[in-house]
Amino acid sequence: MAKEIKNENAEAIVEAVSKTEKFFNENGKLLGGIVMGIVVVAVAVFCWFRFAYQPSVEEAQGQMALAEENFRNGDFELALNGDGNELGFVQILDEYGTKAGMAVYFYAGVCELQLGNWESAISYLSSYKGKDGILSARAKACIGDAYIGLENYSKALEYFEAAAETIDNIYAAGYLLKAGVTAEKLGENAKALSFYKKIKDQYPQSREGYNIDKYIGRLEAR
Repeated sequence: MAKEIKNENAEAIVEAVSKTEKFFNENGKLLGGIVMGIVVVAVAVFCWFRFAYQPSVEEAQGQMALAEENFRNGDFELALNGDGNELGFVQILDEYGTKAGMAVYFYAGVCELQLGNWESAISYLSSYKGKDGILSARAKACIGDAYIGLENYSKALEYFEAAAETIDNIYAAGYLLKAGVTAEKLGENAKALSFYKKIKDQYPQSREGYNIDKYIGRLEAR
């Protein structure tokens, strides 16, 4: 009985091998073409990455470094628009997209904000989708600042709140203070007081925390 089972297994293996050989004999050229196509595509992708994409990224990062230096020096017009020799953030986006990183949107937005171009600032800052929590919160707060420039205080408050909720560190205190001042501007004193008390309770060691009692006292005295 065991011998019969063994023979049946052997026959099944032989049959399977035979079918496999037949398949490859009938489709060998097609399979060879597919494999060759995969190899060609892989080589093309490698060459594109190595000789086109990577050098472009390096160029973008080099231009970004120059624009960032102008930004740190407070020359926001030069940082944003360049001078014909050095590229600004606008040209970097036009020529390289986000190859230098998503931060290019953040820098361009802050430059526009500093130059008083509120709508453009909002557009660039809204396009920033980076994963850095500190920059994400800062971008939201800067959008709030731009809405203050447009005298749209309700939208500004929305973004200051969002900025404070994005991170839980000492920077949040500054965003909460902006939210409180803006809420007062809108006549929402109870909401403003809640922001000030949150600074006092959660961020007492922050710069805003040292002076927050005067904001709280002023509202509670009303």
